[in-house]
Amino acid sequence: MNMNRLHNEVAIVTGGMRGIGLAAARAFVQQGANVMLVDVDEAQLQQAVAELGKESTDYAVADVTQAEKVSAFVDKTVERFGKVSIFFSNAGVGGLAGPLWECSEEAFDRVIAVNLKGVWLGLKYVIPAMVQTGGGSIIITSSVAGLRGTRQGVAYAASKHAVIGVMKTAALEAARFNIRVNSIHPGPIETDMVRDLERSIRPDNLDEGKQLLLKSIPMRRYGTPEEVADLVVFLASNESRFITGAEHKIDGGLVAG
Repeated sequence: MNMNRLHNEVAIVTGGMRGIGLAAARAFVQQGANVMLVDVDEAQLQQAVAELGKESTDYAVADVTQAEKVSAFVDKTVERFGKVSIFFSNAGVGGLAGPLWECSEEAFDRVIAVNLKGVWLGLKYVIPAMVQTGGGSIIITSSVAGLRGTRQGVAYAASKHAVIGVMKTAALEAARFNIRVNSIHPGPIETDMVRDLERSIRPDNLDEGKQLLLKSIPMRRYGTPEEVADLVVFLASNESRFITGAEHKIDGGLVAG
């Protein structure tokens, strides 16, 4: 296997301190890229950088809903590594489980701010930086919840549908600058968020919630962060050079059923 697919590339990964984000950052480094990890917990970011190596990684503590913080981590990446050529817009929150009429305005606004506004702000500041150095690849984490209705998660489903519109608009607007924009749509992945999903299915019996969720997946298992990272590396690399404006499912067949 070619282990140098991202040689001389520079990636920003939001939501980079654990789960899918950290797995993608690890894969980027293994493939030769330098990586800026972005998240809200400095201690976890420092731990991630120590694992991945300080020569090829750095971090920025930032709330992706705040424009000045987003602008600052893009600037820091360019100052440290010289450019931005890959942007994995992965930061997201699940929100509280419950029927839509029980969702508070505060809870709804928070999910929309992180999952939708955070994506838009990232593109707002990353795309001009990419233009300056000849283009790049942007990958946005949506969800299978962005492709169908989702009981007990109105804000999450709304945000994950909405980022498809952002992705497709950005793909059209940025193509002339040699910038590709795609979204990924994971099904249940073995992360902290899947525990919340199990709990929403059976609040009083998490194991039963897990079994019901597994039965809905044709491959009868959860995906792993590393499997999602493999897809992200493909979309970041030159192997996907004619792919833009597309949704990429990684769900064990869940949406096909």
